Amino acid sequence: MRVKMIATDLDGTLLRSDSTMSEYTKSVLENCRAKGIKIVPATARSSIIGVPQLINLADGLVLNNGATVYVDGKLIYNRAISTNDIRAFLSTLNSNGIKLMTENNGTYYANFNVAETWAVEWIKSYESVDFNMLNVEMCHLFAIADTVAESRLAESIINKYLPNDLHLLVREESRLMVILHKEAMKAKGTAALADYWGIDSFEIVAFGDDTIDIDLLEFCGVGVAVSNALDEVKAVADYVCDSNNGDGVARWLEERENNGGRLI
Repeated sequence: MRVKMIATDLDGTLLRSDSTMSEYTKSVLENCRAKGIKIVPATARSSIIGVPQLINLADGLVLNNGATVYVDGKLIYNRAISTNDIRAFLSTLNSNGIKLMTENNGTYYANFNVAETWAVEWIKSYESVDFNMLNVEMCHLFAIADTVAESRLAESIINKYLPNDLHLLVREESRLMVILHKEAMKAKGTAALADYWGIDSFEIVAFGDDTIDIDLLEFCGVGVAVSNALDEVKAVADYVCDSNNGDGVARWLEERENNGGRLI
Protein backbone atom coordinates (compact mmCIF):
# COMPACT_ATOMS: atom_id res chain seq x y z
CA MET A 1 0.00 0.00 0.00
CA ARG A 2 1.27 3.46 -0.90
CA VAL A 3 0.51 5.66 2.11
CA LYS A 4 -0.23 9.30 1.35
CA MET A 5 -1.59 10.43 4.71
CA ILE A 6 -0.95 9.68 8.39
CA ALA A 7 -3.88 10.59 10.65
CA THR A 8 -3.10 10.25 14.33
CA ASP A 9 -4.80 10.91 17.62
CA LEU A 10 -2.68 12.92 20.05
CA ASP A 11 -3.40 12.28 23.73
CA GLY A 12 -2.64 8.70 24.66
CA THR A 13 -1.42 7.92 21.14
CA LEU A 14 1.21 10.19 19.55
CA LEU A 15 1.92 12.12 22.74
CA ARG A 16 3.45 10.69 25.87
CA SER A 17 1.56 10.74 29.16
CA ASP A 18 3.08 14.14 29.99
CA SER A 19 1.57 15.51 26.73
CA THR A 20 4.96 15.89 25.06
CA MET A 21 6.25 14.47 21.78
CA SER A 22 9.73 12.97 21.71
CA GLU A 23 12.42 14.19 19.35
CA TYR A 24 12.55 10.69 17.91
CA THR A 25 8.85 10.79 17.00
CA LYS A 26 9.28 14.25 15.54
CA SER A 27 12.19 13.09 13.36
CA VAL A 28 10.23 10.10 12.02
CA LEU A 29 7.27 12.32 11.13
CA GLU A 30 9.60 14.83 9.47
CA ASN A 31 11.05 11.99 7.40
CA CYS A 32 7.57 10.87 6.33
CA ARG A 33 6.60 14.41 5.42
CA ALA A 34 9.80 14.88 3.42
CA LYS A 35 8.62 11.94 1.30
CA GLY A 36 5.35 13.69 0.54
CA ILE A 37 3.14 12.02 3.14
CA LYS A 38 0.56 14.32 4.69
CA ILE A 39 0.70 14.55 8.51
CA VAL A 40 -2.68 15.08 10.16
CA PRO A 41 -3.34 15.31 13.91
CA ALA A 42 -6.90 14.05 14.52
CA THR A 43 -7.78 15.11 18.03
CA ALA A 44 -10.53 16.12 20.42
CA ARG A 45 -8.43 19.20 21.22
CA SER A 46 -9.53 22.55 19.82
CA SER A 47 -5.97 23.42 18.75
CA ILE A 48 -2.43 22.03 18.74
CA ILE A 49 -0.92 25.09 20.41
CA GLY A 50 0.05 22.88 23.35
CA VAL A 51 2.23 20.77 21.04
CA PRO A 52 4.53 23.33 19.39
CA GLN A 53 6.61 20.62 17.66
CA LEU A 54 3.58 19.75 15.55
CA ILE A 55 2.70 23.26 14.39
CA ASN A 56 5.13 23.24 11.45
CA LEU A 57 4.65 19.52 10.79
CA ALA A 58 0.90 19.30 10.37
CA ASP A 59 -0.42 19.62 6.82
CA GLY A 60 -4.02 19.63 8.04
CA LEU A 61 -5.87 19.57 11.34
CA VAL A 62 -8.88 17.48 12.39
CA LEU A 63 -9.91 19.23 15.61
CA ASN A 64 -12.74 19.00 18.13
CA ASN A 65 -13.20 15.30 17.38
CA GLY A 66 -13.81 16.13 13.73
CA ALA A 67 -16.18 19.07 14.19
CA THR A 68 -13.69 21.42 12.54
CA VAL A 69 -11.04 20.71 9.89
CA TYR A 70 -8.38 23.15 8.71
CA VAL A 71 -5.81 23.36 5.91
CA ASP A 72 -3.36 26.27 6.05
CA GLY A 73 -5.68 28.07 8.47
CA LYS A 74 -8.66 27.65 6.14
CA LEU A 75 -11.76 25.98 7.56
CA ILE A 76 -12.85 23.27 5.10
CA TYR A 77 -15.27 21.26 7.28
CA ASN A 78 -17.48 22.61 10.05
CA ARG A 79 -19.98 20.76 12.22
CA ALA A 80 -20.17 23.25 15.07
CA ILE A 81 -23.51 23.75 16.85
CA SER A 82 -25.15 27.14 17.35
CA THR A 83 -26.63 27.65 20.80
CA ASN A 84 -29.54 29.41 19.10
CA ASP A 85 -30.40 26.21 17.23
CA ILE A 86 -30.66 24.11 20.41
CA ARG A 87 -32.00 26.75 22.81
CA ALA A 88 -34.90 24.60 24.07
CA PHE A 89 -32.55 21.66 24.69
CA LEU A 90 -30.11 23.85 26.61
CA SER A 91 -32.95 25.32 28.66
CA THR A 92 -34.15 21.83 29.60
CA LEU A 93 -30.69 20.74 30.71
CA ASN A 94 -30.22 23.96 32.62
CA SER A 95 -33.56 23.65 34.42
CA ASN A 96 -32.66 20.09 35.45
CA GLY A 97 -29.53 21.32 37.17
CA ILE A 98 -27.10 19.67 34.76
CA LYS A 99 -23.62 21.19 34.91
CA LEU A 100 -22.70 22.45 31.44
CA MET A 101 -19.52 23.79 29.89
CA THR A 102 -18.45 24.72 26.38
CA GLU A 103 -15.65 26.55 24.59
CA ASN A 104 -15.53 29.06 21.77
CA ASN A 105 -12.34 30.61 20.37
CA GLY A 106 -10.35 29.68 23.46
CA THR A 107 -12.89 30.98 25.99
CA TYR A 108 -14.65 28.49 28.25
CA TYR A 109 -18.19 29.04 29.49
CA ALA A 110 -19.80 27.15 32.39
CA ASN A 111 -22.88 27.28 34.61
CA PHE A 112 -21.05 25.78 37.59
CA ASN A 113 -17.84 26.20 39.60
CA VAL A 114 -15.37 24.34 37.42
CA ALA A 115 -12.55 24.48 39.98
CA GLU A 116 -14.69 22.63 42.54
CA THR A 117 -16.27 20.03 40.28
CA TRP A 118 -13.98 19.32 37.34
CA ALA A 119 -10.63 21.04 37.73
CA VAL A 120 -8.40 20.08 34.81
CA GLU A 121 -5.04 21.47 33.81
CA TRP A 122 -6.10 22.72 30.37
CA ILE A 123 -8.87 25.02 31.65
CA LYS A 124 -7.03 28.07 32.95
CA SER A 125 -10.13 30.25 33.32
CA TYR A 126 -13.79 30.38 32.36
CA GLU A 127 -16.77 32.70 32.27
CA SER A 128 -19.78 31.94 34.44
CA VAL A 129 -22.87 32.09 32.19
CA ASP A 130 -26.57 31.31 31.93
CA PHE A 131 -26.93 28.80 29.09
CA ASN A 132 -30.43 30.18 28.42
CA MET A 133 -28.73 33.37 27.25
CA LEU A 134 -25.39 32.20 25.81
CA ASN A 135 -25.01 32.88 22.09
CA VAL A 136 -21.97 31.11 20.60
CA GLU A 137 -20.97 28.39 18.14
CA MET A 138 -20.01 25.20 20.01
CA CYS A 139 -17.92 22.32 18.67
CA HIS A 140 -18.89 20.33 21.74
CA LEU A 141 -20.98 20.74 24.87
CA PHE A 142 -19.72 19.13 28.06
CA ALA A 143 -21.98 17.88 30.84
CA ILE A 144 -20.14 17.09 34.06
CA ALA A 145 -21.46 15.23 37.12
CA ASP A 146 -20.21 15.03 40.71
CA THR A 147 -20.90 11.30 41.08
CA VAL A 148 -21.46 8.27 38.87
CA ALA A 149 -25.11 8.17 40.00
CA GLU A 150 -25.55 11.82 39.03
CA SER A 151 -23.85 11.11 35.71
CA ARG A 152 -26.32 8.34 34.90
CA LEU A 153 -29.29 10.55 35.76
CA ALA A 154 -27.91 13.36 33.59
CA GLU A 155 -27.31 10.89 30.78
CA SER A 156 -30.93 9.72 30.87
CA ILE A 157 -32.21 13.32 30.75
CA ILE A 158 -29.86 14.23 27.90
CA ASN A 159 -30.87 11.19 25.85
CA LYS A 160 -34.55 11.92 26.40
CA TYR A 161 -34.32 15.42 24.94
CA LEU A 162 -31.31 15.08 22.61
CA PRO A 163 -31.99 16.67 19.19
CA ASN A 164 -31.85 14.23 16.26
CA ASP A 165 -28.76 15.80 14.70
CA LEU A 166 -26.67 15.48 17.88
CA HIS A 167 -25.10 12.51 19.63
CA LEU A 168 -23.77 11.81 23.11
CA LEU A 169 -20.42 10.38 24.16
CA VAL A 170 -20.13 9.16 27.75
CA ARG A 171 -16.96 8.90 29.82
CA GLU A 172 -18.23 7.25 33.01
CA GLU A 173 -14.79 7.02 34.61
CA SER A 174 -14.46 10.82 34.58
CA ARG A 175 -18.19 11.58 34.97
CA LEU A 176 -17.97 13.45 31.68
CA MET A 177 -20.52 13.50 28.87
CA VAL A 178 -19.83 15.16 25.52
CA ILE A 179 -22.56 16.32 23.16
CA LEU A 180 -21.57 16.85 19.52
CA HIS A 181 -23.05 17.05 16.07
CA LYS A 182 -23.58 13.56 14.63
CA GLU A 183 -21.15 14.38 11.84
CA ALA A 184 -18.46 15.61 14.24
CA MET A 185 -16.38 12.46 13.84
CA LYS A 186 -12.69 11.98 13.21
CA ALA A 187 -13.45 9.74 10.23
CA LYS A 188 -15.64 12.37 8.56
CA GLY A 189 -13.12 15.13 9.23
CA THR A 190 -10.31 13.00 7.83
CA ALA A 191 -12.48 12.13 4.82
CA ALA A 192 -12.95 15.85 4.15
CA LEU A 193 -9.17 16.32 4.10
CA ALA A 194 -8.66 13.27 1.90
CA ASP A 195 -11.21 14.61 -0.58
CA TYR A 196 -9.54 18.03 -0.49
CA TRP A 197 -6.18 16.47 -1.39
CA GLY A 198 -7.50 13.78 -3.73
CA ILE A 199 -6.43 10.92 -1.46
CA ASP A 200 -8.34 7.64 -1.18
CA SER A 201 -9.18 6.21 2.25
CA PHE A 202 -7.07 3.10 1.58
CA GLU A 203 -4.03 5.38 1.22
CA ILE A 204 -4.33 6.55 4.84
CA VAL A 205 -2.86 4.96 7.97
CA ALA A 206 -4.50 5.97 11.26
CA PHE A 207 -3.45 5.63 14.91
CA GLY A 208 -5.61 5.78 18.05
CA ASP A 209 -6.25 4.59 21.58
CA ASP A 210 -9.80 5.49 22.63
CA THR A 211 -13.37 4.76 21.54
CA ILE A 212 -13.59 8.10 19.71
CA ASP A 213 -10.81 6.80 17.43
CA ILE A 214 -12.65 3.66 16.34
CA ASP A 215 -14.46 5.27 13.40
CA LEU A 216 -11.13 6.71 12.21
CA LEU A 217 -9.33 3.34 12.36
CA GLU A 218 -12.20 1.66 10.54
CA PHE A 219 -12.34 4.33 7.82
CA CYS A 220 -8.67 4.34 6.91
CA GLY A 221 -6.82 1.73 4.87
CA VAL A 222 -4.75 0.68 7.88
CA GLY A 223 -5.79 1.22 11.47
CA VAL A 224 -3.19 0.91 14.23
CA ALA A 225 -3.90 0.87 17.96
CA VAL A 226 -1.21 1.68 20.52
CA SER A 227 -0.66 -1.04 23.12
CA ASN A 228 -2.20 1.15 25.83
CA ALA A 229 -5.43 1.47 23.80
CA LEU A 230 -8.77 0.20 25.05
CA ASP A 231 -9.56 -3.40 24.14
CA GLU A 232 -12.44 -2.35 21.88
CA VAL A 233 -10.02 -0.18 19.89
CA LYS A 234 -7.51 -3.01 19.52
CA ALA A 235 -10.36 -5.23 18.34
CA VAL A 236 -10.96 -3.09 15.22
CA ALA A 237 -7.29 -2.32 14.53
CA ASP A 238 -5.26 -4.03 11.83
CA TYR A 239 -2.12 -3.76 13.96
CA VAL A 240 -1.14 -3.00 17.55
CA CYS A 241 2.07 -1.03 18.06
CA ASP A 242 4.08 -0.02 21.13
CA SER A 243 2.54 2.33 23.70
CA ASN A 244 2.36 6.10 23.52
CA ASN A 245 5.16 6.31 26.09
CA GLY A 246 7.22 3.94 23.95
CA ASP A 247 6.94 6.09 20.79
CA GLY A 248 4.67 3.44 19.31
CA VAL A 249 3.46 5.48 16.34
CA ALA A 250 6.96 6.43 15.22
CA ARG A 251 8.38 2.95 15.79
CA TRP A 252 5.59 1.33 13.76
CA LEU A 253 6.15 3.74 10.87
CA GLU A 254 9.91 3.29 10.90
CA GLU A 255 9.84 -0.50 11.33
CA ARG A 256 7.29 -0.91 8.53
CA GLU A 257 9.52 0.95 6.12
CA ASN A 258 12.70 -0.81 7.29
CA ASN A 259 11.02 -4.20 6.82
CA GLY A 260 10.04 -3.49 3.26
CA GLY A 261 6.49 -2.29 3.90
CA ARG A 262 7.09 0.95 2.09
CA LEU A 263 5.13 3.98 3.20
CA ILE A 264 5.51 5.61 -0.18
